[in-house]
Amino acid sequence: MKRNSKIYVLLLTLVFCTSCKGQVKTDLQKDNNNSETQSVITAAAPDNITRNIIQDRRGNVWIASWGGVYKYDGKSFTNITNKISSARFFSVLEDRKGNLWFGSIGSGVYYYDGRSFRNFTTKDGLLNNEITCIYEDKAGNIWFGTGGGASRYDGTSFRNYIINKNTMNEDPTGKTFQDRPPYEVTSIIQDKAGKFWFATRGNTFVYDGKTFAVFTHNGKPFTNVRSVIEDKKGNVWLGGYNGLWRYDGRTFTNFTQKFVGYVYEDKKGNIWISSEGINDLSKVLIGYSANTKAWALSRYDEKSLSDKNPTVTEITNKPMTFGIFEDNKGNIWFGAFDGVYRYDGNTVTDFKNKENRK
Repeated sequence: MKRNSKIYVLLLTLVFCTSCKGQVKTDLQKDNNNSETQSVITAAAPDNITRNIIQDRRGNVWIASWGGVYKYDGKSFTNITNKISSARFFSVLEDRKGNLWFGSIGSGVYYYDGRSFRNFTTKDGLLNNEITCIYEDKAGNIWFGTGGGASRYDGTSFRNYIINKNTMNEDPTGKTFQDRPPYEVTSIIQDKAGKFWFATRGNTFVYDGKTFAVFTHNGKPFTNVRSVIEDKKGNVWLGGYNGLWRYDGRTFTNFTQKFVGYVYEDKKGNIWISSEGINDLSKVLIGYSANTKAWALSRYDEKSLSDKNPTVTEITNKPMTFGIFEDNKGNIWFGAFDGVYRYDGNTVTDFKNKENRK
């Protein structure tokens, strides 16, 4: 297991670092910080790494990919950022006002009100231009997981929180990172009690608004978490280097020790994960083939989550699997190494053919 874990770290580091190579900086100048959108309608969905998917209040599906941010209206795909930025996008959020936020690797954050864009970078106070996740809290503040920590935007200015080895604290000095720091925040949530959870490649932190505390298990820091959610019952789920865990406020339950990259709860309370799907992970580094089971998209049945051996169904295998999302029709969307997919409960649609877009 230790050998395989090391290979996984190497793979994921390679994938993340590759996103930074050849990156075109597209910071908009202050006098040109509001640019009219020039979207491009395309004949197909993105065919490269797709990291995050959401659905807006109008029913449009938004897809953050290395080829740009795409909007799918049920009939066609539109590359919204094609004429604005050549950045590789990792994250997308619709805020409570209906505005959209796109997180990129190397070019900061893009705010989109449906008509024009505004680009926020370290020049505006953002901690780092590599944005790994975006979250809106109960007060309407927008949080960005970044290289080196996190930034909170209140609509006017940024407040930054920096990871320093095993600790995390607010930084009042205005410090920013121009390069990639050793740690980044990979997932952010605010739980029902109002506390914030920050998953990072180092420690997991819980923030009560004043103090950051290291989240521990059996006296040891809970480390290298890539995805954290709170389910409808108030349980916190953490997926990462050490597998899939559920924390009910008192006890921990481990569901798998395989590497877990993403965790999602659907409307029925089922838990979906993207996880390691093969034992010989060296195959992933050598290359992909039709028979390579690199990552699995799996579903844990809600009715069996209290059992010692819950029912888990492996839906599909892809070279890599990223963001997972349920649309308003009950379809499960997920990103992969080669684009976006949709699962309707019976079949997986790859959108590579025109007839698959309906």
